[in-house]
Amino acid sequence: MKTILRPALVLFLFLTLVTGAAYPLVVTGVAQALFPAQAAGSLIERDGKPVGSALIGQNFSDPKHFWGRPSATGPMPYNAAASGGSNQGPLNPALVEAVKGRIEALRAADPGNTAPVPVDLVTASASGLDPHISPASARYQVARVARARGLASEKVQALVEQQTEPPIAGVLGESRVHVLRLNLALDGLR
Repeated sequence: MKTILRPALVLFLFLTLVTGAAYPLVVTGVAQALFPAQAAGSLIERDGKPVGSALIGQNFSDPKHFWGRPSATGPMPYNAAASGGSNQGPLNPALVEAVKGRIEALRAADPGNTAPVPVDLVTASASGLDPHISPASARYQVARVARARGLASEKVQALVEQQTEPPIAGVLGESRVHVLRLNLALDGLR
């Protein structure tokens, strides 16, 4: 029994050290050396203080800010520990009702806006954490944000265009607007 148990325990301890300590330390060290911003959480800073992550959306509800996609996380929006979609299909009555309610809320926040509501303003992403909206969703909100801030719509629209990111490598995905970065740029306007 001793001849079987001792090598098994030695192997167990060795593999625990390799896979439980050495490997994670090496991977973390390589990540911090090659990708320091990403390894630190892709933080966005303002005045030297972190205000959010480039990878996780934030809940904006003030009319002076652009609003992101609805979050499917609970109990609080954009909770990275509860990442996941609602898993509701397009024919699910709960999703239909939620979308109707979100459209009503958008219409109530900007009653003069009769443009069609972009779908990404009323549906959550697969992770429920998406920090981006489409350029159409940003344009939909320009008049409300400009009016709430007392700015010319053209100035806010120009900021949206400036903050619009092209598809990755020019072909992968769609153009998008990072909501936190747009709101920070908007807060920086004088």
